[in-house]
Amino acid sequence: MKPDLLRAQEADIALLLEGTYPYVSGGVSSWVHQILQAFPQYRFAIVFLGSRRQDYGELRYPLPPNVVHLEEHFLFDDLHHPTQPAPRKGHPQAMAKARELLRALETWGSDAASRAQVLQAMRSIALELRPGGQLPQEDFLYSEYAWDLIRDAYRRHCTDPSFVDFFWTVRIMLQPLWQMARVADGLIPVRALHTVSTGYAGFLGGMLHHVRGLPLVLSEHGIYTKERQIDLLQSAWIRDNRNIFQKDPMQVSFLRQMWIRFFEWMGRFCYDASDPIIALYENNRLRQVADGAAAERTVNIPNGIRLERFVPLRERRAPQTPPVLCLIGRVVPIKDIKTFIRAMRRVANRMPQAQAWIAGPATEDPSYAEECRNLADSLELSEQVRFLGMQKVEDILPQVGVVVLSSISEALPLVVLEAQAAGIPVVSTDVGSCRQLIEGLEPEDKALGVCGRVVGIADPESLADACLELLDSRPAWEAASAAGIARVERYYTDRLLFERYQSVYDRALDMHKEAR
Repeated sequence: MKPDLLRAQEADIALLLEGTYPYVSGGVSSWVHQILQAFPQYRFAIVFLGSRRQDYGELRYPLPPNVVHLEEHFLFDDLHHPTQPAPRKGHPQAMAKARELLRALETWGSDAASRAQVLQAMRSIALELRPGGQLPQEDFLYSEYAWDLIRDAYRRHCTDPSFVDFFWTVRIMLQPLWQMARVADGLIPVRALHTVSTGYAGFLGGMLHHVRGLPLVLSEHGIYTKERQIDLLQSAWIRDNRNIFQKDPMQVSFLRQMWIRFFEWMGRFCYDASDPIIALYENNRLRQVADGAAAERTVNIPNGIRLERFVPLRERRAPQTPPVLCLIGRVVPIKDIKTFIRAMRRVANRMPQAQAWIAGPATEDPSYAEECRNLADSLELSEQVRFLGMQKVEDILPQVGVVVLSSISEALPLVVLEAQAAGIPVVSTDVGSCRQLIEGLEPEDKALGVCGRVVGIADPESLADACLELLDSRPAWEAASAAGIARVERYYTDRLLFERYQSVYDRALDMHKEAR
């Protein structure tokens, strides 16, 4: 059935998904698919939020039968407006609330009281964004009050950026909030909400929570605000009009800072509405609390995998360690594929027969993928570095000696658990929960041994040496293999994951019954 024909009158749980399942492959999408298949007793409605329609192709996953409803919304497709819109005065009280919100993007809430005040303002204005509210989108775009609001905000930051850039940034940043209001207004009846990020999806979840009184579950695989901060600091599309004398290399431009604070406040808005707030591991739970989540609502539920899928792969491994380093993941900057390629130059110098496989889609950021291919060619590695595209991990893992993660940001990556279950050592940068997965967490966990190596971010020399250490020593490789198998079997199975989420869904659905 085509997605545009998948409609239902009602569902049990609405999954609010931003830039992921079912149109983008990767760890989060695999996890969503896993959850859908694990709970056939629930009817799921999927609300997909994307950037522009042209950025997404066909479905990357077959939708399970219990997905009864799928709708898609693209946040930045509808940014064109009439050349001569009708003038509007705007509602003064609603615009006063909008002014308070915009000021919140300019300054930190320095204490708990001021943060609570800003959250209250966000809740108040969110209700006015709905169809029939006091702040329709047309007022924001075309009214005299809105013009004054943006102009006055700019005057407080007149050296950076230009007014034109500031004006359009504010409009582009805030305009999707009205779209979220329309989505919330039109969503079919559901009993509970589940979002796997904050951001715009989290804002939608918070709005639905306040408008309909629905329980909201938040599962953060990575900390959305942290990942968006990395993206924003690297982005080339955000203008910085300061001249060479005004720039301080240690300072972030105002527009970047405004985007960062915008996502931080949206994250707090989602945290304020969510219960429970789920992290994959302890460091991320502590980060959630630091970012404004109520500690008593936070909980850790790590990922888990189906062991039966990977146990047979152990028998398919070659008797000797294959001289193959494999990175399983998307070819995008956050995975730092270039560091993996640079590490391969050092590996090939010592082990000429070695190969580096990159198994993942290269379509998400074509220009970056081309840069990676060019880097391999410039390092004379065109024969050793192979871009395989999407592959089934069951086909890849038995042929691999070491699974590599060179990422600059991760949460609890499924690919590490999959490698452990197949008995393949892992070399990873020290990001997310990777040290916990490789070296263990509690004393009993650490006693199982080390199932790979952990190295610093963007350090190709250390990455190469860690891989060579495992590939060169069969005893070290076998010890790491055994430790990985023992750890994943004890702590990271899908059975444990599903038991914990069954409790989460039971509680959310019971809360809905009580609210009625």
